[in-house]
Order: sequence, then C-alpha cells, then structure tokens
Amino acid sequence: MFRLTTHSAIDQIAVADWNALVGDDLPFMRHEFLAALERHDCVGERFGWIPRHLALRDEQDRLLAAAPCYLKFNSYGEFVFDWAWADAWHRAGRRYYPKLVIASPYTPATGRRILTADATRRQEFAEALIRGSVQLAEQLQVSGLHWLFTDEDETAWMQQAGFMPRLGCQFHWHNQGYADFDDLLAAFSADKRKKIKRERRRVAEAGVHLRRIRGDRVTEAEWAVFHQLYEATFDKRGGIPTLSLGFFQELATTMGKQLLLVLAEHRGRIVAAAFCLMGSRSLYGRHWGCWRDFHSLHFEACYYQGLEACIEQGLQRFEPGAQGEHKIARGFLPTPTWSTHWIADADLRTPVGKFLEHETEAMEEHIAELHLRSPYRQVHDDGARPPTRNPAPVHAPQPLVNSNPN
Repeated sequence: MFRLTTHSAIDQIAVADWNALVGDDLPFMRHEFLAALERHDCVGERFGWIPRHLALRDEQDRLLAAAPCYLKFNSYGEFVFDWAWADAWHRAGRRYYPKLVIASPYTPATGRRILTADATRRQEFAEALIRGSVQLAEQLQVSGLHWLFTDEDETAWMQQAGFMPRLGCQFHWHNQGYADFDDLLAAFSADKRKKIKRERRRVAEAGVHLRRIRGDRVTEAEWAVFHQLYEATFDKRGGIPTLSLGFFQELATTMGKQLLLVLAEHRGRIVAAAFCLMGSRSLYGRHWGCWRDFHSLHFEACYYQGLEACIEQGLQRFEPGAQGEHKIARGFLPTPTWSTHWIADADLRTPVGKFLEHETEAMEEHIAELHLRSPYRQVHDDGARPPTRNPAPVHAPQPLVNSNPN
C-alpha cells in the first residue's frame, strides 16, 4: 500500500532520502540543485514555479519514489512550448493557467523524472506516482499535467495511463571511445574536419585563452563575472535571468564537483564563459555569455571544450542544450526527446491529441532529414529510438491509500 504526499519545499524531504533515489548522472535532479533554486527565489511566486513535490511512501513511511513537481502560472523556462495551447484555451473561454509541471526548472535535459532506487519495482512505483500525480491535478483543478523530458520507459508508462506524448528534437553527442579530440575529428568527413580546425584556430589566433575549471575551484570573483555574463545574455535576447549569483555560489559549495565552468580570457580579462552540469556519465551544457564577439568563440566554449572534457574524463554523452541545428556540423546528432501531457478538459483533449499526432509525424520526418546532415564519415547509431505510439489498453486508475497536499 502506498501513500502520496506533496511538499511545498524540497527541504521537507530529507536530503539523503531524496538523493538516494536520484543516482549519479542527473545533477539537475539532486536535492541540492532544487533546494538552491528555492532558497534563492529562482522559483516560487515571483517566477510562477510553485513547488508541489511528490513523494511516494510505504506504510513504514520510507521514501520509495519521488518527482519534482510545480504549480505553474506561465510556460517560461520549460522548453516544451505550449503558448499556442494557452491561446487556444483563452479563445475557448477557458483557463490554461495554472497547470502542473513535473520537471527540473530551466533545464531541458532528458532523464528520469520518476526517481526511485529500486530497479526491480520501478514500474510499480512509477505507475503509483503517475496515478497520484493525476489525482493531485484533479484536486487542484488545473488545466493539465505535463511531464517534461521523460525517458523512454516513463514515456511508455504514461501513454498506458492515458497521457499524450509529444516528440521533440535536440542534438546530443555520444562518445565512441575516442582517445582525444583529434581522434574524434578523424571520424568526421574531410570538409567538416577542416571547418572545425579552422574555427578553433581562429579563436587561438585572436589571442583568446580557454580554461576549464571545476565548480569548487572557481573563485568568488570568477563566479561574479560569469553571472554578469549570464545576465547580459538574457538581457540581449529579451529573456529573464532567473538564476541569481547566490544560486550559483551555493551550488559551488554543495555540489561543486558536478559543475564545470569554461572561461575565455583575452589580454588577462574574462570575455566569455560557459556553464555546464556534470554527471557520472553525461555532461549537460546550460548557460553562456560573452562581452565581445570573437569569431567561433561560442563554438569553442560551448561545444569543443565540453567535447574535450567528455573525452578526457570518459563521459559517454554530451547534451549541449535545447535547439540549434548548427550543432550537427559540430558532431551533435538529432535525438528524439519526449514529454507527456494529461488534459483535464475533455472538449480540448481531442484537438490537442490530433495536433500532437500531426506534429509527431512532421517531427519524425524532420529528424530523419536532419540525420542526412551528419558530419561523420559513418553514421553513428546511439540506439535512441522513439517509444511506440501504440500503447497498451488504458486501465482505470486505482486511487492511492492517502493523498495529503502539505
């Protein structure tokens, strides 16, 4: 028998209990990361991310599974774009916000959203947590429930529970056992290899020096400059810089070994920086900023330095962030990403479902076309395949023993 509780702060769940479910390759799902967001007001009422974290417990109150959940009053920072849906709700005289979102805020990285340490019972716990999340959505009377960047297993289980899948595309790199960066370039076609060498050479010829620093070794002054660059980038693009300097400084203290900062210096001054999160097998590129435009510096700081770090440290995967077809020429291949959606309003559920069917067909064709632009001399098959769109019959959900929003 399971009991579902909801929590208005991640600190209501013990650090060790939560992290025991996360594993070692999802730094953006760790308790320290989510707690830093809350402590420094990067989420909350100001930005429309209200924590409602889910915890599944047994009769002895042991934490079996969990998921980071938020009541959302906008769609900012999700990277699964549904503004057209919000507009459709408005035109129909309905309310789209608030909604429930299960995600790591501002982090478009694929990975488990249903956290559990028991691999043998993962599906059982997942199904209970999925049922509980729907019951919470019904209790709160939100327009819908959205699980973002789920892995293949979770996507399939949610389809079976009646969620509608949405296919997206990012560009990921997979390590084929390269000895060094030159070994990686040897796998490229001649013209793509020459282009990358030329880009790296232009950065060096401009007198720009790159340094890679682990988060716990970054100085306070370097963090301050990085944050200025981060804010300036959002200001240029008309975005909202939700992450404070205090947030990054706390991460450096609590999980510094899982942070990688790339600093670009020119004449002794930091002119650009790139921030990454690092798991035991994967690197996740997140933020970038620059004071001056140097030819190809973005590619060097955000891609080539990360690729070198992956090869040196034996990391198997590099997700450099959302969007960007220019990444293909730099070795990042089109990769399916998934989100799943439960819509409360039956009148709007059908048109959303039809939209997703057409969008998925178009996206599958687009991904196939993008693969034709691979820079590699031989196509690398990373095994990534979309889950079936023909789920098993949907069974009526069984209620949990107890559901107590706190």
